[in-house]
Amino acid sequence: MADSVENFEQSSSLPEPETGADEQTREKLLEENANLRSELEDLRVLYEATIEHGEAVEDQLADQTEKLEELSSQLAKYLSPQVYQSIFEGRQEVKIASSRKKLSVFFSDIAGFTETADRLESEELTSVLNQYLTEMSRIALKHGATIDKYVGDAILIFFGDPETRGVTEDALACVKMAIEMQERMTELQDVWREAGISSPLRCRMGIHTDYCTVGNFGSDDRLDYTIIGRGVNTASRLESLAAPGSILISFETFSQVKDQVLCSENGEVTVKGIAYPVSTYEVVGLKNRKPEASELDLSLVSQQLSELAFERSLDMDEEEKEKLKASLTEALERLNSTS
Repeated sequence: MADSVENFEQSSSLPEPETGADEQTREKLLEENANLRSELEDLRVLYEATIEHGEAVEDQLADQTEKLEELSSQLAKYLSPQVYQSIFEGRQEVKIASSRKKLSVFFSDIAGFTETADRLESEELTSVLNQYLTEMSRIALKHGATIDKYVGDAILIFFGDPETRGVTEDALACVKMAIEMQERMTELQDVWREAGISSPLRCRMGIHTDYCTVGNFGSDDRLDYTIIGRGVNTASRLESLAAPGSILISFETFSQVKDQVLCSENGEVTVKGIAYPVSTYEVVGLKNRKPEASELDLSLVSQQLSELAFERSLDMDEEEKEKLKASLTEALERLNSTS
């Protein structure tokens, strides 16, 4: 019992903690805590500034992207869609290069366009020409054509590069395109008459299938994606020999499309630069095509025949007149056979 009391007294007499040391520790901890809070606040401010800067950069990038897309869309109008797409997707390099391919080449122009241009004011001429080129280009792109260039009222188009469906399918698509173009030209006659053009615009078209050199031609600073070679010259020559409103094709094209396209033999022609004569065929239309009721407006046909009958002067040579007579005679015979 005495030992217990002694021990209790000894424990009660231990020295008290040093309050000065505790205060220093407390102040140090408070100081460190304040520093941590300050650093945390700096990090918060930096984080918010980073977020704001990131949002500003995103807005700037979005604005730049929109401007680039708009510029790209504008520049794309100077190239055929297939060429633009092949460059955009990295399938074609923008450098001087070419290759040999079998293409179907199409040429067209408006017969008597110079005379029509002289009769119209520049604003009217621009409107008519742009409408014509827009309508023809829409049909060309619909059939998968590569539009090479416009030269005034003339159009150069080809099938087979940079995308091809095979020589036969390319040739057939080219001829079908030409047929639809001529049909659209007929539909536009009333529109142009209302615009003050008394003489209807009629197209001459020529098509030839042959090997051509296709690719980028030019200099390091400026390139032109186009075609050159004998095939191009032949198609151009066929177009110049075609009657207004007709499609003249070579035997090379005829041999590819004869199973689906009705043609009449048109004789041989001599083409500059080619040692042998070129056999030509005039496209009549697609085989096994049953016209819909909407395609054959008998009242319109009757009106056009009446206008033709009372026209004082026909801008046609003797060969064209003979062809017209033959067509009218055949139509009359078919009409009599159905009565």
